[in-house]
Formats: sequence, structure tokens, C-alpha cells
Amino acid sequence: MTETVDDSRQKAILNSAFQAFATYGFRKTSMDDIARGAGMSRPAVYLHFRNKEAIVSKLTEIYYAEKSAAVAEALASSGSVPDVLTRAIKAQTGGMAAILASPHGLEMLDNTKSMAAEIISEGEARMAGLYAEWLTQQAQAGRVRLLADAAETGRTITATLKGLKLIGAGAEVYEQQVAQVAALIGAGLEVR
Repeated sequence: MTETVDDSRQKAILNSAFQAFATYGFRKTSMDDIARGAGMSRPAVYLHFRNKEAIVSKLTEIYYAEKSAAVAEALASSGSVPDVLTRAIKAQTGGMAAILASPHGLEMLDNTKSMAAEIISEGEARMAGLYAEWLTQQAQAGRVRLLADAAETGRTITATLKGLKLIGAGAEVYEQQVAQVAALIGAGLEVR
């Protein structure tokens, strides 16, 4: 499974689809809308993606690849436990407020959940694994105190962040809640 898109036509299609889904919603977006936005014909779009569901799957795959890389980079940075964890959580959740601010943001998330469940499951597991690896290293260095094992704590972090985006509180509230969760988890884990 390829997680990046090197083809400029595929990039154009994916960008157009994301914009159309955010503007019109998944159900009301047609392959013609996507083709128009990508500056190509509908048959040309079909050469790259068989349907809107395949586009959603690819967008989800790319999302998790990019977020995993950003979280890994943040966790590799230096600083206090709360600072590093906050950077990682912001890296994971960055851009989500824009989706939630869209009139069709929750619909996009709901459709993605139903169309790309396996990709989401794998992506969430990868994120939890990144947190678990970092937590294990930090515990060995005496910087964090774990109340559960590192893997369970990593899954708890990712599940909490996933839950925040699904409650539909809106972009501003979402960002406030993410900041609060990052601060609480970071402070709770740090050895003082």
C-alpha cells in the first residue's frame, strides 16, 4: 500500500476532492465536480480512482502517513515531558480544526470512518505505537511515571484525541480541548 502520491495528476484529484467534500459534502460531490476542480476530464479521474470511496481511502492513507511522520518528529524533539507531548499532540491534531470548521466536516469524518475503517485502525495503531515507544524510552530515563503499560497509555492518548474530533463541538472548542488534554496528560506523566 503506497502512502504517498508522486503523480501530480493524483495530487490534483485528491486536493480537488478534499475541497469539494468540504464545500458540498461527500454525498453531493460528483466525480464531475472533482474532475473540474482538478482541471481534467471525468474519464481522466477514473484512470486514477475508480470512485469517490477510493479517493477517500487514499486521502485517509495519506493523512495517517503525514501525521505519523509529524508525531515521530515531535516525539524526537527535546524538552520537558509536557512540552514534547504537547508538540506531538499538536502535530497529530493539526489541521483538524479546519475540517471541523467546514459545514460538512463531521460528515467527512463519518464517511471516512465507514469507508476507510481498516486504514483508520492501522493509522491509529501506528500513532499509539509511536507514543508507546516514546513513553517506554521516557520511563527508562526516569522522566515519566506510567500507571498502565506504555502500549495502553499510547492507545489511551490516541483514543482520547480521536474522541475529541468526533463529538462535534466545533473548531475552536476542539482546539481548546486538545490543548487541555495535552497539558493534563503531560503533567500527569511527568516525574516531579
